[in-house]
Amino acid sequence: MATAIEFNHVGKQYRLGLVSTGTISHDLNRWWQTAILRKEDPYLKIGSVNDRTQKADSDYVWALRDIDFKVEQGDVVGIIGKNGAGKSTLLKLLSKVTGPTVGTIRARGRIASLLEVGTGFHPEMTGRENIFMNGAIMGMTKQEIAGKLDEIVAFSGCEKYIDTPVKRYSSGMTVRLGFAVAAHLDPEILVVDEVLAVGDAEFQKKAIGKMQDVSRGEGRTVLFVSHNMTSVKSLCKHGIILKDGMLLDSGDIDPIVTRYLRGDNDIDNYKVYNEPLKGKNGFELLEIGVRPKGGQFTDVMRVTDDLEVVIRYRLTQPHEKFWITMHMKNEQGERMFSTGGGGRCYDTRHEAGEYEQICHLPKDFFNWGGYAFDFMAFSQPSNIECLMSEQDFISFTLANRAVAIGGWMGKEPGDITPKFDYTEKKLS
Repeated sequence: MATAIEFNHVGKQYRLGLVSTGTISHDLNRWWQTAILRKEDPYLKIGSVNDRTQKADSDYVWALRDIDFKVEQGDVVGIIGKNGAGKSTLLKLLSKVTGPTVGTIRARGRIASLLEVGTGFHPEMTGRENIFMNGAIMGMTKQEIAGKLDEIVAFSGCEKYIDTPVKRYSSGMTVRLGFAVAAHLDPEILVVDEVLAVGDAEFQKKAIGKMQDVSRGEGRTVLFVSHNMTSVKSLCKHGIILKDGMLLDSGDIDPIVTRYLRGDNDIDNYKVYNEPLKGKNGFELLEIGVRPKGGQFTDVMRVTDDLEVVIRYRLTQPHEKFWITMHMKNEQGERMFSTGGGGRCYDTRHEAGEYEQICHLPKDFFNWGGYAFDFMAFSQPSNIECLMSEQDFISFTLANRAVAIGGWMGKEPGDITPKFDYTEKKLS
């Protein structure tokens, strides 16, 4: 099968807060070294890694570095990673919104991109006029666009407003029309960023279905960025994980999503810090993990075990109101429920010192499988303030019962399987 997209050791470097190198002397030096002396760009040798949580140690930062992968024609690839990992930058490079600092990108065929709300739309032009303008930019004739017009308008659901200037559209309407244009104007490659999150549930389902049709039925290539792991797993065959601007892993979508949710911990369900993980206003995280009640973090956990989430932290200053919240997620990355140290923990003044908080999770509540949770710490001096926020911070796996009930070894549907009390009596 032919290669549709190829990234060859691609990197993108920016100077923080500035355009170009930021000074005439640096620009002249870059021109002299590269254009006249034919040497390597001197500013490619410097630059900090794109880790948004760390203070920059250089004026330059690599938004992407040494990205190298191929996408086959007709493949659907999910690009996943935390905020700031470089996902949108990668798509902008592919869509030629900006160019790479180093490396080469090859793409076969026309590319239709939906990178953010209103991409490629002129606000003063009507929806109809924008459809024709976008088609012309893609190299289509007026007759070709007109042949697709009714289908585009019907899919977008914006018939009533198609002759209204786009500046009067809501963000949801703009996304609807933008996706309809990108998906229907016969692109060989469709590039979609997280913009679908703006649309309602009905449109998201409709859009996912259209992308499946485009890839499977028409053999077109799709690159899809999303934080919704359910959408990624339902749509994509393969996946790419970006971290701090670098390619962490690639492969089939199921193990890629599992690795992303799991993280790179030696023990997925436990983290301990020699140097505390520091948040705002004197909050320091020392240790966090999930284990069987009274057991060790290395023990196997089963659905029949009582579990405990152990959190050890330090406050270097007092807090009148302080609490911790966790968002529990299933294997698809969907939030199942939230739980937090409200009540006693919230109402109690916390003096400076070291604390241990334990959240007790009852047995026979979770189904067997993999789970993860987001971690947040809050205080409320006057307004609520977030002291720390970590996504997909801890993951853990629950094994099935040692002996299945009635010999049944399959997995019951759902993420939780609580055991309720039943009563029964013979009526006749």
